[in-house]
Amino acid sequence: MSPRIVVVIRQDPRKSGRAVEGLRIALGLATGPNPVSVVLLNEAGQLLSEEYDDLVDAEILDKHRPVLKELEISFLVEPGAIDRFGLEPGFAVREAPFTEIQHWISTADRVLVF
Repeated sequence: MSPRIVVVIRQDPRKSGRAVEGLRIALGLATGPNPVSVVLLNEAGQLLSEEYDDLVDAEILDKHRPVLKELEISFLVEPGAIDRFGLEPGFAVREAPFTEIQHWISTADRVLVF
């Protein structure tokens, strides 16, 4: 069985380019043989928002969002994030309680944190 990779993004994408960079790296990893999931914490849910023009590196994000949808990369977000950030339809997003997010991260073979 291939190692399961989880990319955790907790940076505020309005203040740091690390959030978009984390998403870009997750996308690159997802093109390989290993299953990749992304956990968006705190303000990072804005990466999948319908309104993302004011984010740092929005032009880079704009290039990668269609591929994230096409590859159906799995996203876990905090409870209430879908409504809070107005997440764009088409992404494979699921709200999960914090205990499930913790389990998801702790049972991964590899974890990258941004």
